[in-house]
Amino acid sequence: MMKFMKPSPTSRHTLAFPAILAASLLLLPGCGAAPGESALPPSEAAAGSSPTGDGDEAKEARAPVPRLVLTHSAGVSVLDAKTLETVAEVPLEGFNRLSQAGDGRHVLISSGDAFRVFDSGVWTERHGDHGHSYAGLPQLTDRAFDASGAGHVVTHAKRTALFSDGTGKVEIFDPATLSDALKTGLPATTAYTAPEAHHGVAITLEGGQLLVTLGNDEGRSGLALLDAPAGENQERAELLRNEECPGVHGEAVAAGATVVVGCEDGMLVYRDGAFTKVASPDAYGRMGNQAGSPASPVILGDYKVDRDASLERPTRISLVDTATGTLQLVDLGASYSFRSLGRGPAGEALVLGTDGALHTIDPVSGVETGSVPVVPAWEEPEIWQDPRPTLFVQGSTAYVTEPAGSKIHAVDLTSGRVVKSGELRHVPNELTGVTG
Repeated sequence: MMKFMKPSPTSRHTLAFPAILAASLLLLPGCGAAPGESALPPSEAAAGSSPTGDGDEAKEARAPVPRLVLTHSAGVSVLDAKTLETVAEVPLEGFNRLSQAGDGRHVLISSGDAFRVFDSGVWTERHGDHGHSYAGLPQLTDRAFDASGAGHVVTHAKRTALFSDGTGKVEIFDPATLSDALKTGLPATTAYTAPEAHHGVAITLEGGQLLVTLGNDEGRSGLALLDAPAGENQERAELLRNEECPGVHGEAVAAGATVVVGCEDGMLVYRDGAFTKVASPDAYGRMGNQAGSPASPVILGDYKVDRDASLERPTRISLVDTATGTLQLVDLGASYSFRSLGRGPAGEALVLGTDGALHTIDPVSGVETGSVPVVPAWEEPEIWQDPRPTLFVQGSTAYVTEPAGSKIHAVDLTSGRVVKSGELRHVPNELTGVTG
């Protein structure tokens, strides 16, 4: 039976990180600030201050201060997104994955047993037709959502859903409440537990409905649509399901709030209360990783055809038009990895190839409209956790890491040029960002 339940006190906790919290922030000479001071250069900060959620003071800035957050073998680095200078280094052991929390300020670090809350130290408070922006010190907070096999984090319809692969549990919260809630604990959550644990994903919809993957430890088969609960401790009734998506993986959202997941034989599309399947032209044609855009009905996906390969290095990408249900495959002439897919501000499809170039493709015609050399040629490593060049897009800028040289590059998508490069102290792995 599918259950909708009120969260128990054990569903989230305060973590004790004595070693980490004792030195939760290592400021770099010339790149940081003393506690209580602005992490920005004096020219970037204005008069006035506002306390962060944990009591540290932050300086008011003239405009939002975007930052980048990346992982490496020693922990987490925070960069200024405009200068690419390192703002702070935060030690954290293990292999850690990054996801945006949905509020433009916080990042959730998936570490296996928890979704840990990381404060990037930048945010904007809205007041009617204007806002006040602040910048302070990044830090790993002592707040975390318990998880068994912390997996996918998805923000959609103004809610963030956390999926625990080890239990099938989903926790959902309003990211707009996160900053205030962190002062005393964590935001209120609603919870749902899938009938069987699996490597899955959950996506909230307008009106409180929930899309959740179907599967168990032997395989995954599709999606179910659940209604919004009538009240606390009420079950979510299943409204609709589709089990024609073997190996369901990933998720993306296209224009019109259309949600897709990838299958081993195509892509499953949810739109306007109905599921449709866009089939691959091959019996095995996997689209397990996707990138969507609110500016386009077309979803960019990978495309793999060798079921038995330990690591397939495809050169074709998929473009699925969710409005027409059509699919086209485009050969880039170079391979790529699951961290190579992105979308530009106008919905253009972006792929970071192993030739070292950032390729821009028109999502409707499938024609490549530009190619920018960014990093040296590379090869995808055999182990998926190992560093490889990674693409992250924020606004009209594409950021690309270069593990081989411990560098990061910023590409202006308007001009098609590399406009800034930065040196890193560590070999970069995962990459995300916050808008501030």
